[in-house]
Amino acid sequence: MKWVKKDKKRYVFWPTKEMKEKAWVNKESIYREAARDPKKFWAKLARKGLAWYKHWNKIYVWNPPFFKWFVGGKLNACYNAVDRHLETWRRNKIALIWVPEPVTEARRVLTYYDLYYEVNKLASVLKDFGVRRGDIVGIYMPMIPEAVISMLACARIGAIHSVVFSAFSSASLKDRLENAGAKVLITADGYYRKGKILNLKAAADRGVKGTKVKKVIVVKRAGVKTIMKRGRDYWWHNVMKDCGLCEPVKMNSEDPLFVLFTSGTTGKPKGVIHDTGGYLTQAYWTTKWDFDMKDEDVFWCTADVGWITGHTYGCYGPLAVGATMLMYEGSIDYPTPGRMWKIVEENGVTVFYTAPTAIRMFMKFGDKWPKKYDLSRIRILGTVGEPIDKDAWNWYFRNIGGSNCPVIDTWWQTETGGTLINALPGIGPIMPTVAGRSFPGTRHAVLNDKGRPARVGEEGFLVQLPPFAPGMLHGIFKDPKKYRETYWERFGEKIYFTSDGAKIDRAGNIRLVGRMDDVMKVAGHRIATAELENAIDEHRLVDECAVVPVKHKIKGQVPAVFVVLKRGRGSKKLEKEIVKQVEKEIGPIARPGKIFFVSDLPKTRSGKIMRRILKGLLNNDAFLGNLTTLLNPESVEYLKGVVGYKG
Repeated sequence: MKWVKKDKKRYVFWPTKEMKEKAWVNKESIYREAARDPKKFWAKLARKGLAWYKHWNKIYVWNPPFFKWFVGGKLNACYNAVDRHLETWRRNKIALIWVPEPVTEARRVLTYYDLYYEVNKLASVLKDFGVRRGDIVGIYMPMIPEAVISMLACARIGAIHSVVFSAFSSASLKDRLENAGAKVLITADGYYRKGKILNLKAAADRGVKGTKVKKVIVVKRAGVKTIMKRGRDYWWHNVMKDCGLCEPVKMNSEDPLFVLFTSGTTGKPKGVIHDTGGYLTQAYWTTKWDFDMKDEDVFWCTADVGWITGHTYGCYGPLAVGATMLMYEGSIDYPTPGRMWKIVEENGVTVFYTAPTAIRMFMKFGDKWPKKYDLSRIRILGTVGEPIDKDAWNWYFRNIGGSNCPVIDTWWQTETGGTLINALPGIGPIMPTVAGRSFPGTRHAVLNDKGRPARVGEEGFLVQLPPFAPGMLHGIFKDPKKYRETYWERFGEKIYFTSDGAKIDRAGNIRLVGRMDDVMKVAGHRIATAELENAIDEHRLVDECAVVPVKHKIKGQVPAVFVVLKRGRGSKKLEKEIVKQVEKEIGPIARPGKIFFVSDLPKTRSGKIMRRILKGLLNNDAFLGNLTTLLNPESVEYLKGVVGYKG
């Protein structure tokens, strides 16, 4: 693979002749075609990519800040992901390869027909349990095939699924179940993590207390001792025994497919709503074009199903295009740091999609581990979750891609439903630290504080311009006011505010520089500082606290916590208690990296804690901003000593 010198400071990777010839999209004209009429462009893709019971009356309806795609159209997401493939040669094609963490266990393989059969049975069970069109079903599952089966079964009968990350605490599960008003929960007895068995059912039991959940379906995965409540809890294998086929429900394009709760800046999780027709259209075409997905490919997206990446590229996207996808249950470095590459070799993975956090972890382990395995079948690499730094990009390109395949650096959000900014492998250019251009049919811009286009190379606010991508969120569950405030207040109701910072070059290539609000990215997962602060404030000795992100070599960012106590002094014991408090209320993903016990925090005269100053102190910024407006400017000098400030 050749590097082409573009200027004295930067090298650009262009597609090889072979990739350009074979890629689904290989002509620059696709961007011009899409820009001429984005609505007609997406309508053409929707017709071509999906099976519809009825086509739409209107392509796009916009009532700022709300919009709908393919209004009047009818389809079913499960039918598009499973049933239609049974009418082709793909009927017996492998849909899902599942690799368990224990190396002594055999992998499971499900064909499209196998998936169809299992989804039908569970859909029938849910109907028997009283789940109807528009009802919400909670899914609290590890990375096992039953998680995907559960999502598809909900979609089949028109129920809305709400998946909760299995590493989230029972308190986090409870918050989300209560907010959603779920009547049924699907979970498992336990699962494996670094050789240990985690009891998921015990957490689920605590999570459903006081909620509207009346039925709990439990997959027997780990064989742990499980308490089953009579009349509420049912074993998956028992209820699935005598169930038959279940016809897919004809859904409106704008009907909700799922609600995914993401960390909110107020401390309360936000339920992001995604519809059926628009979301599935974007999932289909971004999977096909971004990863140049072919029938012979084996696609591994390493994201957990509890996150949006797991929804779009670990379920709906790959299945809609009829691909073979891989799912792995456990830790990527167990039992050795080479486990990931062993799985790639043994299963013939050709397209690999992971997070910069994982790449930095692999770098730490050393080059020797990937060299032990044959990775030559990989032809496309992808990254997701956060901006990737140059060192990680180069290591990934050289050691995993063999300096012979493109690295597709994708930008998107829970709210966007699918990738929106990246280079296409048949067009390029592929550049370290630069995501690329807006996906055909979408438009982004970088604005300054005054809402005007930022100068070339100047850092500003990344926004999306109308018409908005079909996979975009269609509101916040039960909170239209929060929807308006979060995404449409900063620059008006006709411009979607991403809360991310970016730079743009003359060719329209975009470089992301990270979040510009009170949200941090921990190992690629979005966590709001307010949610963490609320959890820590629950500790009996905490008077107040402030959380800011601090850089971490592996995870990108970790939470740093400043704690003011009601009484007494900080100690190692108290640190451990606060960490446990966070794990209890949110989960281990939010575990603080540093805890500082302090007597004061910098505040404005209105009492607002100035987190930007705390962040600047931790980053040793030479300029901490204007301190004259502080209520207690002396606190800054005091905190410099606490954190060891050297700015």
